[in-house]
Amino acid sequence: MTGSEMRIVVVGASLAGLRGAESLRLSGFAGPLTIVGAEPHRPYDRPPLSKSVLIGEIAADGTTLPNLVDLDAQWRLGAPAIRLDRARRTLTLAGGESVPYDRLLIATGAAACPWPDPAQARLAGVHTLRGRDDAEALRRDLAAEPRHVLVIGGGFIGCEVAASCRTLGLPVTLVETGPTLLAGILGQHLGSVVEALHAARGVAIRTCAKVSALEDDGEGRVAGARLDDGTVIPADVVVVALGAKRNTAWLECSGLAFDAGGLDCDTEGYALDAQGQPDRRIAAAGDVARFPHPLYPGGRVALEHWGHAVAQGARAGRLLAGLEPEPYADVPAFWSSQGGITIKSVGLTAGADGFVIARGDPKEGRFLAVYGREGRSIAAVAFDCARWLPAYAEQIAAGAAFPPEMGGVDAGPMTVLPPAFPEAASKDEP
Repeated sequence: MTGSEMRIVVVGASLAGLRGAESLRLSGFAGPLTIVGAEPHRPYDRPPLSKSVLIGEIAADGTTLPNLVDLDAQWRLGAPAIRLDRARRTLTLAGGESVPYDRLLIATGAAACPWPDPAQARLAGVHTLRGRDDAEALRRDLAAEPRHVLVIGGGFIGCEVAASCRTLGLPVTLVETGPTLLAGILGQHLGSVVEALHAARGVAIRTCAKVSALEDDGEGRVAGARLDDGTVIPADVVVVALGAKRNTAWLECSGLAFDAGGLDCDTEGYALDAQGQPDRRIAAAGDVARFPHPLYPGGRVALEHWGHAVAQGARAGRLLAGLEPEPYADVPAFWSSQGGITIKSVGLTAGADGFVIARGDPKEGRFLAVYGREGRSIAAVAFDCARWLPAYAEQIAAGAAFPPEMGGVDAGPMTVLPPAFPEAASKDEP
């Protein structure tokens, strides 16, 4: 089969899917290209949804991503894939359409975890935030100046939404089951720093607290939330920020190796079947892909990072075009803007057994922390001092020793502290 005869389908009109499609064309693929998307929109940028869109700086439809090359693609939008038949090499879409492929890129991303009680989740004023339509709906409710907003979940999205509410001058309470905000990612020490920043901006914070139910006003709108200690928090807008689950359910009966945590891939980026063998017609990229990373041995990782979606999507495009790129080994990188402060990180903190303040001072709000495991630096997190990050990213990529060597005029003695990550809790626990 020649390149012009081969049919390639990208499942997921996402950032990773778009960059993968562009990479196919840039790599010389000239055959038929189809892009399937569950949403009715062309690929768009998600980071502004919890920040600039909510506070009205840009419209939700202003987040559309530009095409970097002429794709000459057929778009199947608003029609999610519901079945994959690898024997026949076809996708079935929600409307019943069958789409054949010779090569397939899976970039279906992730979806927001819903509130566990479906009836309560349907109450007016209850929101999740993952997609463009979510952001538009929440923006409308916030623009109506609700009396009180409740955010359930103190991860990055929950913190960003709470910060946006305060920027709008809205009263907001943030409820988190853990001991501090972001404790599961940063540990309790740095989580308490984030918590203090939000408290200083007027966010009411309830940690070590669990929402047991959302309450109805009797007319189908949310009126508040009842905590497990019996406390009721009045709220006419509730944002459920309980994390994300990978969009893999449509792969049921495909014979591929997957679960709610992602689609398993090998070091090259090919999807694995249930016997652990790669299907060299199928690659995966972005949030949905779970793959071995040379910097984090012992298992596969799935990343929800913007830069990762770009780089892995581009690499998957080259792979399916037959260029056989090097195994994906980019250092993970992430950022979050929360009410005037920018947190940027490189590497993964999971599994760290210690951390140090390598630059700056948390009391001054500008500092950089390095996390280590078994004597090796594995991650660095910067609060409003991103200029220091590239040097530490290089150290992490090189497997440099932990704690890192002192350097810089402001570097003082470094004391290794335990990150104090909370014990793992159920993903479904609100």
